[in-house]
Amino acid sequence: MKFNSAEAVTHLGYNTATNKLVIPDYGRHLQIMIEQIAVMEDNEERNKAANYAIRVMGDMNPHLRDVPDFQHKLWDQLFMISDFKLDVDCPFPIATRETVYAKPEILPYPKKQLSYRYYGNNIKSMIEEALKFEEGEMRDALIIVIANHMKKSYLSWNKDNVKDEVIFEHLSELSGGKINLSKQEEELSTTANLIQVNRKQSNKSNYSNNNNNNNSSSNTNNQKGNNNKKYSKHNYQAKGKKQ
Repeated sequence: MKFNSAEAVTHLGYNTATNKLVIPDYGRHLQIMIEQIAVMEDNEERNKAANYAIRVMGDMNPHLRDVPDFQHKLWDQLFMISDFKLDVDCPFPIATRETVYAKPEILPYPKKQLSYRYYGNNIKSMIEEALKFEEGEMRDALIIVIANHMKKSYLSWNKDNVKDEVIFEHLSELSGGKINLSKQEEELSTTANLIQVNRKQSNKSNYSNNNNNNNSSSNTNNQKGNNNKKYSKHNYQAKGKKQ
């Protein structure tokens, strides 16, 4: 039998003529296997084949074996690759197109601009939660914690000394007059202590950033050194050939 190259080309399979890869990381062969499993008529054989496909997918992701719900994610991906046409017994809730591709709810963004930006948006929520408590020691302690947090945020932004009366006034304004600490006998944390805390947090952040930058520079230098060694070795070999 003679080989006809013109006819052979017409019988070749091209990826452009096949279905689009749902999850490219698993490759074309696994997707074809799952598509064939989906059309198997025997229910028992179809279930065996589906479990085999799950084992193959798990072997392709050994670094994710310790991830919570790893098996659940594999089964969801199995149904995704089959275009949700696979009819098998699943140990987890069967994934559907609606559940997998459901759009997350839009997060509500604060529309009102804060009077004091350096306190942040969360301070308003903290005050509202504190007001839900019944009057007593727990509520008073929580309000003091909020006031100390406000003073710490104020010093982090303004870098100046601030009197407790200023924080009490801002707290009263933000709470709509529901929190009044003007007659508070207990003093807040001192400015020196709060500034020291801010400095420690800033230094820790800078130290982490410097380490990351140093590691990046070290990797770059090592790569340059390896390139220089290769270049020197190449020059040495070239000179030897000329001699």
